[in-house]
Amino acid sequence: MMLFHFPAQVNERAARLVAAVVAGSVLAGGLVGQTWVLPVLASGFILRAGWGPRFSPLARLAVLVARRLWETRLVPGPPKRFAQGVGALFTLAATLLALAGHADAAWAVAGMVAVFATLEATLAICMGCWVYARLQAAGLFAADVCVECAGGAAETPSA
Repeated sequence: MMLFHFPAQVNERAARLVAAVVAGSVLAGGLVGQTWVLPVLASGFILRAGWGPRFSPLARLAVLVARRLWETRLVPGPPKRFAQGVGALFTLAATLLALAGHADAAWAVAGMVAVFATLEATLAICMGCWVYARLQAAGLFAADVCVECAGGAAETPSA
């Protein structure tokens, strides 16, 4: 078993549930000024980027709930992993800004995460996936890593 195993395909419905919780957490934390939300979100993104839903309590719950509520819709895993990695970087940056006493800047960075998470949750628009497909087209990721992405079938803003 690989140390950092991520599934080749993920349930898009579960990913949207996770995104809804992330967006709501940023909004709620920002409204009441609770910066402890930021490292919690960063930890979740790190767990999901590294191992998919395996070690993330939020992702595991989302997978279970999504299975019960909707038919599974599988989408390529590599772009979702990339998106989780971007979320990890942004929430880590927000955490560091908050720790350095720059709460307004921290919430601005976290707000960007909330905007992208809201797009994913409500419209199934994964901007991380869209960027991934563009980077793959530019040759930064091998075409065989995500064949659907290389063929232009990756989730795009028009999805």
